[in-house]
Formats: sequence, C-alpha cells, structure tokens
Amino acid sequence: MVRRDRLRRMREWWVQVGLLAVPLLAAYLHIPPPQLSPALQSWKSSGKFFTYKGMRIFYQDSVGVVGSPEIVVLLHGFPTSSYDWYKIWEGLTLRFHRVIALDFLGFGFSDKPRPHHYSIFEQASIVEALLRHLGLQNRRINLLSHDYGDIVAQELLYRFKQNRSGRLTIKSLCLSNGGIFPETHRPLLLQKLLKDGGVLSPILTRLMNFFVFSRGLTPVFGPYTRPSENELWDMWAGMRTNDGNLVIDSLLQYINQRKKFRRRWVGALASVNIPIHFIYGPLDPVNPYPEFMELYRKTLPRSTVSILDDHISHYPQLEDPMGFLNAYMGFINSF
Repeated sequence: MVRRDRLRRMREWWVQVGLLAVPLLAAYLHIPPPQLSPALQSWKSSGKFFTYKGMRIFYQDSVGVVGSPEIVVLLHGFPTSSYDWYKIWEGLTLRFHRVIALDFLGFGFSDKPRPHHYSIFEQASIVEALLRHLGLQNRRINLLSHDYGDIVAQELLYRFKQNRSGRLTIKSLCLSNGGIFPETHRPLLLQKLLKDGGVLSPILTRLMNFFVFSRGLTPVFGPYTRPSENELWDMWAGMRTNDGNLVIDSLLQYINQRKKFRRRWVGALASVNIPIHFIYGPLDPVNPYPEFMELYRKTLPRSTVSILDDHISHYPQLEDPMGFLNAYMGFINSF
C-alpha cells in the first residue's frame, strides 16, 4: 500500500513537471532574438540592402581613398557575417577607393529563407549581382575572403577562369583560414551533427541558444585572443536575426558541396595566373597546421603566404587585426 502510494505521488510529480515544462519549452523555442548592441546597430544603419530574386541582401560600401581605382570585396565566413571585418575596415579605406562587404544569404542581416537550397553557386551569383547593382561589373576586383567566403571566392575564380560574359574580373585573391581542401578540413562536432543530423537537425537548430553557440565558437579562437562576452553576443545576435539559427543545417551543406566540387574549385586556384595570397592563423583547429599548409604549398606553389603568430587561430582578422592588415597590404603592394 505504501509503495503504491509512493508510485502514485511520483507519477503526479512527473505530470506536474511535464505541465510546467511544456509552456517553458514553448516560450523558449519562440524566444525573440537579442537586441543589437550600439556597435552592431551602427553597422546595420550604415549599410544598405539590395534585392536578389526577391530576397534582401545586406551590404556595406564605403568610399575610401579619392582618386584610387582600387576596389576590394570582402567575403565573410561561417557562421558569422560581414561584421567580421569591422576591425580592419578603416585600414582598408586608407588603401582602397571602394571597400565592399555583404552578408551572404542566410547570414547576418540578409534574408534567411526556409526551406531553401543554400549553395556556394548561389552565393557567388549574389556577389556578382551586388557588383552589377553597384555598377562595378566591368571593374577589376580584389577579393579578400575568410572561411566559407574562401569557397565562394573559389567559385568566382572558376567563373573568371572560364571567361564567361557577365562574370567578375578578378585582379587578385587573398584567402584566409578556409577549408579549401576537404581532406584537411576538421569540422566541429556541432557542425557534423547539424550537417548529417537528418530529422534531428531541425530540433538541434531550434534548441540552439547563446550558451551552446558561444561554447561551440570560442574554441576556434586562440587562447589569448578569444572574443569578449559582448563580441560573442554580437555574433549571436547576427545569427539570430531573421531566425538564422533555423537555417544553419541547410547552410552547412556547403561542406558536402566542397567535397563534390573539389576538382572544380581547387583546380581554379591552381590554374589561374592572378596574384594569390593566403593569410593563416596557424593554431586553427579547423584547418590544422602543418597538414593544411603543407598541402597548400604543394598544390599552389606560386601563391605567397603570411603565417601569423603561433597563438592566432581561425579568425585572424579579429584576433590580430593589425597583423592581418599588414600582411594583406604587403601582398597588395607587391604587384
């Protein structure tokens, strides 16, 4: 009798817990995105939008040195946004006449449609459309890319190599800490789960919160150059805008695309004659040293390389903005 009574009370307790958890979970899953910090709000306010096939794409376009013909287009990485470049933005305007960056579709302040088949090919077409929108389609462009942006740059380079009308004319390319070789790329555990999670992916993306995001992203920074809590909140706010956490699994299909189109994209890098440079944070766990750099030098012997300090990791433009900027200016001024 006592045991039966105890079991009844336990069942009632679990029912009460369940009744309490359901509304709490429902509220959590529909929690609004965090407010933008003053710095991130300023970045958004100073930018603009253009429309690509009915979707709004956010971009920045700053006029720098008067009289210079030089244009640089910045391509950001996963899972962040064009705001990744803010620490070197002013320095770039002192060298280039136009400094342009966009949030790729599914990132930052750009639209994040779902369901949607996100692809590197579409992102490259968006870059081309932006430059047509700005009237720069016939100008020679310097590309500066990072991570996911490196793969988009490879597709743009392939199109340039094919000499198709309407494509970008690329003057130079500088890559940084991107997994341009599938065989040396080491995705994070969360990326693997989301990329191949199947029916679990929508659940995992909806359950993602700031704690999970920050604990997943912080390890790709060096031990002395990790972002502050405020900087992590800015990254998270950019992702959560327009429910971006719900499209992460779709965006991560670029990892599979990179394997499928390796010959096309690595081949483009190896066969063009424009100046190519790589800025590398050697502590990167995603593109580890020395395996990555050994393969890079073997595959692209004509490319120049800047290896930053030993403690710099996957986000060199944020971790060592001055070192990154000096390396890039050294490359740009070399031809």
